[in-house]
Amino acid sequence: MNRKILHLAIPNIISNVTIPLLGLVDMALMGHLDSEVYIGAVSLGTVLFNFIYWGFSFLRMGTSGFTAQSYGEGNQAETFNILARALMISTLISALIILLQVPIEWIAFKAINGSKEVEGLAREYFRIRIWAAPATLGLYALNGWFLGMQNARYVMVTSILANIFNLVFSFIFVYFLHMNSAGVAWGTVIAQYAGILTGLFLLQKKYKYLLNFRDRKAIFDLDAMKNFFRVNSDIFIRTFCVILVFTFFTSKSASISDHILAVNSILIQFLLFFAFFIDGFALAGEALAGKYKGERRRDLFTELTRRLFVWGIGLALVFSFLFLVGNKFIIGLLTNQEGLYETASQFMVWVILTPLITFSSFIWDGIYIGVTASKEMRNSMLAATLLLFAPSFYFLQAILGNHALWLAMMLFMLGRGLFQTILFPKVMSKSFK
Repeated sequence: MNRKILHLAIPNIISNVTIPLLGLVDMALMGHLDSEVYIGAVSLGTVLFNFIYWGFSFLRMGTSGFTAQSYGEGNQAETFNILARALMISTLISALIILLQVPIEWIAFKAINGSKEVEGLAREYFRIRIWAAPATLGLYALNGWFLGMQNARYVMVTSILANIFNLVFSFIFVYFLHMNSAGVAWGTVIAQYAGILTGLFLLQKKYKYLLNFRDRKAIFDLDAMKNFFRVNSDIFIRTFCVILVFTFFTSKSASISDHILAVNSILIQFLLFFAFFIDGFALAGEALAGKYKGERRRDLFTELTRRLFVWGIGLALVFSFLFLVGNKFIIGLLTNQEGLYETASQFMVWVILTPLITFSSFIWDGIYIGVTASKEMRNSMLAATLLLFAPSFYFLQAILGNHALWLAMMLFMLGRGLFQTILFPKVMSKSFK
């Protein structure tokens, strides 16, 4: 079982880690310019696109779970139909995003507070990066399908190539063309289209034979579409809670000061780095859990769950230690502004605790997505948001200040794992009844 997990987890880790590494590079590019407002601008711009794109991450999650189950059943025709539905829906959504970009921008910047200088740069970032929507959402669908087909290697290839493009062009635009935060936005746009073109090429190369199963009537089957949207509506609500929490975190940071916004933007990179790393195992859990559900192998599913948590605990211990001994070095890579480091050190305890507090929520997400237990995942997320995150911040902000933001974030992540643990017996009985 460990070999099967690592076969999927290692390519996922490699592809996932390139994402926060790119965020670290973007932050470092801005952190070594002559003002902290560039860090804040990229941070605000990024959180806006997290709000937009993460809301549609069901295109990856739902596609992965459904595809893995069809793969386990040996239903090749349905695996093609799932991909066709996902790409069709991603195209329609991205077209709407581009058409509605003006009202989206207006609403977004009404919701997020920042200084006029930071907001002006963030708006410029937004107006450039919005044009990457078709490629970004198309990659969600395509990578979810690859993962469901137990092919994490293709996900790794598309992610690495896209992020190499992002790194190269962002560096050129910022340091040679002096485009500052706008250069980072253009680098991201180019990278996303490089990624989707690579993914489509790989799809045609290996899975062209699935075109033999084309059936327009089956693609638009009403029951299949209803099931797709039912599961994905639950995932949308679940993801909206994540977006809400992270957007709130950034918005409240900005409302305190540009300085605190810059500090929290740097420190949150530690959480994102660990999250994307352990998510490699969660993604392996998606693919294998769905496959074992399709094969009706309860015994293998139980063993998979146990092994994933062993890996999760081990990674959490390793990363907490690394954050403890290496935080000064990592922050030094992100910024050379002494004032930012001094403030960041006051909140470092949250960074060190992050892996131990958050690992279970990521592992459970992968398992729940794989067996399409979307209702239970949605309910656990709502409970963590409404019962833990919101009350803890509002009752403690006057006493703890920025520490209240970090405490609320940690309780939110801890609550997700706790509630999913409680609901797991129900998920097990539903998946293998």
